[in-house]
Amino acid sequence: MAPIQNARVLFNSVPSGESAARGPNVLGSPSRRADYPAAPLNGGFLLKVLVLSVDPYFRGKIRAPEKKSYSPGFIIGAPLEGYGIGVVLRSETPGVEVGKYIYGLTIPHQEYLMLPELSDLEIIEKHPGLPWPAYVGAAGMPGKTAYVGWKEYSDAKPVTIPARTPLSALISGAVGSVVIQLAKQAGMKVIASAGSEEKVQYMKDLGADVAFNYKTTDTRAVLAKEGPINVYWDNVGSEVLEAALDFAAIHGRFSKCGMISGYNTGHQGIKNLKLVYGRSLNIHGILVFRLQAKYDKEFYATIPAKLASGEIKYAEEITRGQNKVGDDILAVRKGENKAKAVIVVAEE
Repeated sequence: MAPIQNARVLFNSVPSGESAARGPNVLGSPSRRADYPAAPLNGGFLLKVLVLSVDPYFRGKIRAPEKKSYSPGFIIGAPLEGYGIGVVLRSETPGVEVGKYIYGLTIPHQEYLMLPELSDLEIIEKHPGLPWPAYVGAAGMPGKTAYVGWKEYSDAKPVTIPARTPLSALISGAVGSVVIQLAKQAGMKVIASAGSEEKVQYMKDLGADVAFNYKTTDTRAVLAKEGPINVYWDNVGSEVLEAALDFAAIHGRFSKCGMISGYNTGHQGIKNLKLVYGRSLNIHGILVFRLQAKYDKEFYATIPAKLASGEIKYAEEITRGQNKVGDDILAVRKGENKAKAVIVVAEE
């Protein structure tokens, strides 16, 4: 068989100034030919990439190499990489059989790749009632983030206990939409905010008791009426976090899994952090890879089945092919995506 094309999406350069906000100007998508059908495996395996995820944390990885963070940045001249799923086409790796599916954080944005070993990737089994795109969304990292953070830190109690009121901010995304449903299943009242009427309606459809557009509604007025806040899930930061702190209950539990409002502004300071000690608040930062070993087995035993049955709802915004990855990254950063952003690279 002749060599085949392998389309890739590369990190071309580090943006600066105003261009830092423009995802499409950062990326390119060249192809190259490679003899994957016949190339020596040298003990490794060949993977065909099926599905890739675009997530808010990408913005933090588009940075200069000398700038350090909790996870490595994208490498200039190399493909982007993130959560994805592929199928094994050829293998000489023990335990990695042809036809098996591979999932993990370090799947490059390209159509095929040769790997020497599994390393930090894993073999994954699919629930028969779920398509593969769900496994980079509600059945993947975003769903896991919601699940492990909620299980570990929420200390959820039913709404019949006085003032047990959770707030989720900008929760129409893949993480927050699962948090809403976990909170409702725990018997709690849910207050939710988003930046468009369409997303507000989606949160109501998921079961939120109170949902409002923070761009057109005074967040503090809503919380003054509906609070105090005992459990707060935040991926936003900024003024929304300040409002939640102002209306936090004594011993409230704040879970932080992101600060998307500051990704391009340098993260403005929160002015009322004195309330952390003034109200004896518990604040926990959530990175899924630090908790997933504790909950992985439980997560896969419960959540995919609930997604397949409809007990937990989810939504996706699928792009087919890699030509618009830059546009997808920009839409996620600006909150313009309507649901979890997924790229379908190839069908099985």
